Amino acid sequence: MVCLGNICRSPLAHGIMEKLAADNHLDWTIDSAGTGNWHIGQGPDKRSVRTAFEHGIDISDQICRLFRISDFDDYDVIYVMDKNNLRDVLSLARNNADAAKVKLLLDNKEVPDPYHDDTQFEPVFNMVEQGCQAIINKHLKR
Repeated sequence: MVCLGNICRSPLAHGIMEKLAADNHLDWTIDSAGTGNWHIGQGPDKRSVRTAFEHGIDISDQICRLFRISDFDDYDVIYVMDKNNLRDVLSLARNNADAAKVKLLLDNKEVPDPYHDDTQFEPVFNMVEQGCQAIINKHLKR
């Protein structure tokens, strides 16, 4: 799960997907990262932590990190939150196989960054949860 700073959207997606995977007995490795380096080593934004907690998900132990090229080797799919993240991650792809792993979480729709608007954390949580649930549903139908 990748967003800009790895403090708002991608930690929510990371926590939501971990919970949904566990609830469905899926042994998936899930992580999150950012394309910008401003918050490396910090925890998620307190508003994301609070919003997740209100939904029974604890993301407080996550540590923000920068997306790295080795993530293409470590993960089967890399979900990004918006088209800027998509562009930034694709620019690091070494080949077509790397690029094929990168997808928008919500298909052709972007997850807006709630950082500058406290009222957007709950709607963003709901969008991310729907996207994660759609991924789980698609996997379970295989």
